Parts: sequence; C-alpha cells; structure tokens
Amino acid sequence: MKKQARQMEGQMEQMRAAMQKIQVVGSAGGGLVTLTLNGANELINLEIKPDCVDKNDIEGLQDLIKAAYADACAKLQQQSPQANLF
Repeated sequence: MKKQARQMEGQMEQMRAAMQKIQVVGSAGGGLVTLTLNGANELINLEIKPDCVDKNDIEGLQDLIKAAYADACAKLQQQSPQANLF
C-alpha cells in the first residue's frame, strides 16, 4: 500500500512538472488582446493592442481580457495530461 502511494505521488509530481512546461495563448477581439498562461494558470504574458484602448470604454477592454483568459483556459484544459486520462 505504501509503495502504491509513493508511486502515485511520483506520478502526480511528474504531471505537475509537465503542466508547468505547457504554455497556451488565448485571444479575443480578433487578436486585440492576447495572453499566455502556463499549465499552472499563471499569467506569463499579456498584450493589448493600442487600437482597443478607449478611456471611455474600459468595460469593453475588461471584457476582452476576460474572454482571452477564458480562451486560454479552455486550450489549457484540452492540453492537460489529465484530459487524456478520461
């Protein structure tokens, strides 16, 4: 039983290390906002094109950032080693 627990712990550590290496790019607004996440959902990069910056429409920019994040999260979910287990 202890041997199985150690093996499972080792497999989980390998999976975490693999997830750290994964990077996905999410985008919104036809590429106006792009962001890069790693497998631990850490934000690596955020790019906002000047065309979408309007001081009178901050909510629009916020929506684009949220949409880009959701896009990246969906891509990350598809690339997750856990997704291949089921």
